[in-house]
Amino acid sequence: MTYKEVYLDNSSTTFMDPKVLDTYYETMKKYYGNPSSLHQLGVESEKKLKEAKSIVANTLKAKPQEILFTSGGTESNNIAIHGTINAFRNRGNKIITTKIEHPSVLEIFKYYESLGFEVIYLDVDESGVVNLEQLKTELNRETILVSIMVVNNEIGTEQPLWEIGQQIKANNPLCIFHVDAVQGYGKIDIDLLASNISLLSLSSHKLHGPKGVGALYVKDKLKIAPIMLGGGQQIGLRSGTENVPGFYAMAKACEKIFANNKQDTTKISKLRNYVWDKIKGSTKDALLLTPLDYSAPHILNTAFRGLKGEVLVHALESKGVFVSTGSACSSKQQGTSHVLKAIDVPKEYIEGAIRISFSRYNNEDDVCYAVEKIIEAVNELSLFMA
Repeated sequence: MTYKEVYLDNSSTTFMDPKVLDTYYETMKKYYGNPSSLHQLGVESEKKLKEAKSIVANTLKAKPQEILFTSGGTESNNIAIHGTINAFRNRGNKIITTKIEHPSVLEIFKYYESLGFEVIYLDVDESGVVNLEQLKTELNRETILVSIMVVNNEIGTEQPLWEIGQQIKANNPLCIFHVDAVQGYGKIDIDLLASNISLLSLSSHKLHGPKGVGALYVKDKLKIAPIMLGGGQQIGLRSGTENVPGFYAMAKACEKIFANNKQDTTKISKLRNYVWDKIKGSTKDALLLTPLDYSAPHILNTAFRGLKGEVLVHALESKGVFVSTGSACSSKQQGTSHVLKAIDVPKEYIEGAIRISFSRYNNEDDVCYAVEKIIEAVNELSLFMA
């Protein structure tokens, strides 16, 4: 039997927008000069690079010189966290994050914990919302960095950025606030100034841009330390010849995301809610893990009692539907999701979670087909668990 193919793993990665792909090819063919070269080809590439920074900056209401292009979200997070700690370690040795961050943040915090830094991993409630009272208690003059993702990559919870930023500002104005916005950028409103954000990480392949490209917003005049040394490109924070085609293609992808932002997020939110309503009404023992009222519109995480998420993912794959068990960056590792542990998912559900994530390219027909196959697979597998 030939099945329709429906891709609902957009939080892991997205396919490139065809027009962005065209832009990538054209830029690669025409702007091959090194942006650091003095001749005309180099100058033209440099102009393209500046244009790319200007486009991304506009989406954040920032300045072009505040945008640093990187190889993706992991590098952006590494530059932000290592750079802050190495620049300001003379101010104190306390750093704060949450228990549900991406591994590209948690692993750095574990590293500094091993070096003797005081590391606080904030609790979250059953919906994944950070404990603001605990944050307030832990902030003091020794705190040099708070790093919190705005949208959780597994369950979609949106954090109260404004409240977090205001608490930091009120309790330690010198503390740097870094936000991992890889899953939230283009999906929810982010106000850098109002939320007191100094550093913000982005990733191109989450928004229909090329893989291996990302960006970091660095607040004007903030002097963080570089984590690699070389030719001093990009204000000395990211040495190395710039990937002009990749950066420009990412910028065009960012521009497209914001061009139809409200329309697309409304559509995606309706598709997500439809899927949950159908699952809830047609399967036994489904548990909703995404807080629909305060989450990004593109992520739905649900768990089925007694089932294995990995088995369900492969059962759906055989029917042409592609979802995931959680973060793609850790899905092949053994063990239970640290995010689901942190929100205290009951043990009979914790291994049965799947993440269904949408993009603007999903339509009603695709989603109707997918949810039919999800219900079918869950009910088939449940027979073996009875």
